[in-house]
Amino acid sequence: MFRIISGKWKSKRISAPKNFDVRPTTDFAKEALFSIIENRFRFDYASISVLDLFAGIGSITLEFASRDCADVTSVELHQKHAAFISTKATELEMGRQINVQRADVFDYLKKNRNRKTYELIVADPPFDTPENKYEELISLVLNNNYLKENGIFILEHQSRTKLQHPNIFDTRKYGNVSFSFFKANEPGSMEISTEEIPNDLPDVPESNL
Repeated sequence: MFRIISGKWKSKRISAPKNFDVRPTTDFAKEALFSIIENRFRFDYASISVLDLFAGIGSITLEFASRDCADVTSVELHQKHAAFISTKATELEMGRQINVQRADVFDYLKKNRNRKTYELIVADPPFDTPENKYEELISLVLNNNYLKENGIFILEHQSRTKLQHPNIFDTRKYGNVSFSFFKANEPGSMEISTEEIPNDLPDVPESNL
């Protein structure tokens, strides 16, 4: 079960069938994440495009849609999970906002290079993802024109996994879950300059549990 934190469907609780093997982002971590998105980046939800990778049962997808984001692409491999997102989107009158793609995330990113750019990309790979697959995911997102020039890529991972990349400008820890924030590559470059990397994300309470 997860809860939609804010927006049109604020406090709406979503329950998945008991036989679903899913691990939605906790309400605590999700609330902290969206606080950062709103207070630091100040995106106008109604005018941005969002790509939700490893969407699971739609905790992040439905949260963006509830906050009036009109263009959310949700990529999920598991057939029943993808169908669940589509069903809930329809039930909550979000069907026109959410585009569910049933696909392997790595294959999807390889096949759709240079087709569409996004202001926000969020990814929540399985917690047992090996380091080399994290590196591949980061490379596919950053090096294939998925992010707009001022776009942000947010990668959720175990706190014990310490990611290293020149585009990371902050990592926030909430218990055993961390979010690493990546800036888009500079135009014409495969690597980001370390100059002018923002370091003033708002102070959001972190959990040490």
